[in-house]
Formats: sequence, C-alpha cells, structure tokens
Amino acid sequence: MSQNLGYFSQVRRFVSNNNRLSIYFAPMQDKIQRQILDAFLIALRPMAKILLRFGIGFREFSEISKTAFVDVATRDYGLRGRPTNISRVAVMTGLTRKEVRRIRAKIEKGDQSVVVKTTPLSEILHRWHAEQEFLGASGRPSVLPFSGEVGSFSSLVKRFGGDIPPGAMRTELKRVGAIEEDESGNLVVVSRTVHPEGAHEKLVAALVHAVYPLVSTVAHNVNPDRDSDSWAQMSTFSQSIRKADVPRLRRISYDRLSEMAESFDDLVMAYESLHDNDDSDIDKNTVAVGVFYFEEQDDDMKDKW
Repeated sequence: MSQNLGYFSQVRRFVSNNNRLSIYFAPMQDKIQRQILDAFLIALRPMAKILLRFGIGFREFSEISKTAFVDVATRDYGLRGRPTNISRVAVMTGLTRKEVRRIRAKIEKGDQSVVVKTTPLSEILHRWHAEQEFLGASGRPSVLPFSGEVGSFSSLVKRFGGDIPPGAMRTELKRVGAIEEDESGNLVVVSRTVHPEGAHEKLVAALVHAVYPLVSTVAHNVNPDRDSDSWAQMSTFSQSIRKADVPRLRRISYDRLSEMAESFDDLVMAYESLHDNDDSDIDKNTVAVGVFYFEEQDDDMKDKW
C-alpha cells in the first residue's frame, strides 16, 4: 500500500479499544483531539524505549516537553512580530505563568541548545564527491595522490579540513573505513559518509537530521495557514509479507534506498556548486530529503496501522 502523506483527507483512529486504553487528561476533549493524542501515543512508544534505554525518565522528558511548548508558543503565536507574552503562553500551554517565566529565562540563556555540527571527516568526504578538482571524468571521486599542490589529498584537506594536518586526516579516515590506501600511497574513497561511533552520538544525529525534519514536514503539511505547497511525504507498506521473505526484502530495500540517497546527495551538491564563489551566509537555506526502512516488531501494534 502506498500513501502520499503530504495530503491528509481524513484522520484515522490509531488506538483500538482492546487491551490498551487511550490516555486522556481532560474529559471534554473533542473527537479530533482524542484521535491526535492516540496517534501521538503510538509515536511516543519508541521514543519512550529510547529514553529508558539511556536512563532518562519522565521527569527529564517532561522538562524538555515544557520547553518545546513554551518556545513554540512564544515564537509562533506573537502579535505584530513580537513574542507572545507570558500570560498568553500560560493559557495556551496550560503551564503557570511562573513556570513559563522560568523556562523562557532558561531558553534565553541558551541552556536548551543542541548543536550537531558537521565533522571535518564528513566535510572532506562531501567535498571529495562535490568539487570538480577532485572528480574524475565520470563525475565520481578521483583516486588522489597524498601530496601535490592541486588535485591531491593534501590540497583537499588544506582547503576544507580547517587546521587538521593531511596526515592526521588520512589516518582518521582510514580508521573509520571511509578511505583505503593502495600500494603506491594513493587514496581511494570507499564510503561517502562517516557514521557516529557511540550509540548516543548516533541517536542525537538521527533525532536532529531524520526525526526532526520528518516531524517538521508533517507539521507543515497539516498547517492550514501555510504559505506554500505541501512538502513531499510518502510511504509504502504492506501487512502481508511472509516472514521468510523479510530478509530479502530488507536487503533489496537497503540497496535501493542507498542509491536513492546518493542520487539526492549528488543533486544537492550540484546546487551547492552553483555558488561556490559566494562565501556569504545570506540567503542560505537548509533542505533535506530522508529515506528509511521499517519493520514492525511490536506485536501489540500490528492492528494499529
């Protein structure tokens, strides 16, 4: 079954009345609110699994949830270009004015900021795949000699690696399995991405670069006051795949999604190259395209689709 989720013609009830009860906090909520909360309950289950696995309980999650509510209510619902006042934020979020004031002070101090920066390793691999100087006639990354003024690994690192010495960059890229060195000392790219090593680093990167863009796309598409067309949000799924066929389907999906991701990477790099000589940060926008594969592993959730 294929769905274009950029458009919503109806809201389904995701939680049935069997052995799991829907959780509500106000008895007079209307039907649409109940359906939305039921759907959020489904989406929050894997979030709860992740948080508990990392030793984070409801108290910490409640605090960041309050922060998100106060931040959005303050920035998105102000009048005449001004931030929403504390009383209105309290009414919208259900928090006390004292709590809103405390959280806004914390936000203004930057205590809640999370920054996931591009690493020098990722930048070098990205430029190796994007800059004409380091590409072959086929448009693929060239095999680079280590030394040389132009078209070499050292010149690549000097241009885009900051103050990291080329030798140290080579050692690290080899360690993470992103490049290989042949008998002549030339360097060959074998991976265009560097994955975070620690489980918590993988989690942070996934939440910022995958979950956040996806949920933001949903928020954009269901916003009746949006000032642009809906964004692409599509998925396909089946509930009739035999267990013996799943490994093969998983492998094929991985191969096809990898090809798709690389094609989009090539596309955005082509647009980046149009303005290589412009170092200004003015008019620079963030755009993302994401792909994923999923298997339902929770038996209690199989009747919620």
